Amino acid sequence: MRLVTVFGSSKLTPSDPGYAVAYAWGRRIGTLGFGVATGGYGGAMEAVSRGVKEAGGVVVGVTAPALFKERGGPNPHVDVELPAPSLPARIERLVDLGCAYLALPGGVGTLTELAVAWNLAYIRWLQGQAPKPLGAHPAWLEWLRPGLEIQPEHLALIQPVPDEAALEAFLTRLA
Repeated sequence: MRLVTVFGSSKLTPSDPGYAVAYAWGRRIGTLGFGVATGGYGGAMEAVSRGVKEAGGVVVGVTAPALFKERGGPNPHVDVELPAPSLPARIERLVDLGCAYLALPGGVGTLTELAVAWNLAYIRWLQGQAPKPLGAHPAWLEWLRPGLEIQPEHLALIQPVPDEAALEAFLTRLA
């Protein structure tokens, strides 16, 4: 089963509107026959994992137990836990596992993951190779545009995914 790596906030709770969005994204990913790789903990990671699992997909959690001792292990929807020894190793593993990447709203960790995936897509593009597809919630694009000196073709490496219809279109292109 091919995996889609999803980045997102660890802070969301089930009562947050973003949790329902992450769950719906996970459900759609699983329904379309993909598994998911996430950071394996709570928040959006748990919501996406739950959605994928309930749709019959495989859930891989790339955790960092040495960094996040207080989190007490992966969320209950993780099928396979892959502990990483450091944050860079965790991000590298998440990027390696995915056939594509999706970024939900999040904080510093999500920004770091999105930036790494985007930079790798940019490097592949510069080398004339096809980058792995990278989709993001439009909130990221709205935030990135004014703060960076980037060319339109570099920003175009990130596809906006504002809703489930756009998510389905993004994932269908992977088939």
